[in-house]
Amino acid sequence: MRPRHTAPALLLPLALLLAACGGSPRAGGSGGGTGSGTDGKGSVTLNVGDQKGGSEAVLRAAGELDDLPYRIKWSTFTSGPPLLEAVNAGAVDIGGVGNTPPVFAAAAKSKIKVIAGTHSRAEGDALLVKKGSPLKKPAQLKGKSIAVAQGSSAHYQLISQLKKAGLSPKDVTLNYLQPADALAAFSRGKVDAWAVWDPYTSQALAQTDARVLTTGQGVVNGLSFQVAAPAALDDKAKSKALKDYNDRLRRAQNWVFKHPDAWAKAWSKETGLPQKVALAAVKRTRGTAVPVAVDKAAIASEQKIVDTFASLKLIPRSFDFGSFVDPRFNGDLPPSSTAPRTYGKAG
Repeated sequence: MRPRHTAPALLLPLALLLAACGGSPRAGGSGGGTGSGTDGKGSVTLNVGDQKGGSEAVLRAAGELDDLPYRIKWSTFTSGPPLLEAVNAGAVDIGGVGNTPPVFAAAAKSKIKVIAGTHSRAEGDALLVKKGSPLKKPAQLKGKSIAVAQGSSAHYQLISQLKKAGLSPKDVTLNYLQPADALAAFSRGKVDAWAVWDPYTSQALAQTDARVLTTGQGVVNGLSFQVAAPAALDDKAKSKALKDYNDRLRRAQNWVFKHPDAWAKAWSKETGLPQKVALAAVKRTRGTAVPVAVDKAAIASEQKIVDTFASLKLIPRSFDFGSFVDPRFNGDLPPSSTAPRTYGKAG
């Protein structure tokens, strides 16, 4: 199918799926989340920030929203940055994001604490080129144009890939585009490459003439985080609920790995992704996540992202990432270096 025919069909799901790793700076038209209902019962209410097809969907599919002894009021955001703005403002108690939004939020001195983590495979973090492109390795990107969402995990992955190839951002032309716009530019040949993450990677591979130039495996840290408001952590009742909420997320992640087809079906229904694409993204990235401690190694890995963006003046200052971490829920979780799960070669 020719790119100009596939792009319009992809734009709606892509717009719905602005992911935790990056995305639009606004949500709900004003920087806030849009309400999407309440679960549970009791006197304690957790205000949870979420994204389309995110925590609420996976918890519901895994049966982990049954018999909640507290209430969860959901708010849906288009991406990680506005979600963390809501955490900073105290409008949201907790929300899940990728490895880069906390760096930008912390650089802005936001009131946030990273309290839980997962470690996933990074095949879904990819640099894509057209199947007919002469580009065979990242070193050949010199002088080329690349689409990427600014401040996203894909942005960091791209910088890391360029550095590994002996290049710098000055050696390429960066087109800062959100996924829907990047897809259109990529499909029409307006850019030579596209740095992106799953499920966009799986969708582009399935529905456009894209191929993988390289992936983030072994280059990026594969971490994602739950980020909470300090005020919620200081509230004894809410802190207890936050622990239970994270325990449920961990069980739900275990369920996803064991039931990839069931989750792909639920994820497809929630987001509009074709089920085949959803399953590919589950097996390539989403289902491989292992709950891990937010430990010294995780902090050191995030510090590298801080220092990289600070050196490029993409954040206003460097800072100690560890000061934005609260390890109280690490418990007996395995270290952040624990290998992610794998389904073998993703389809």
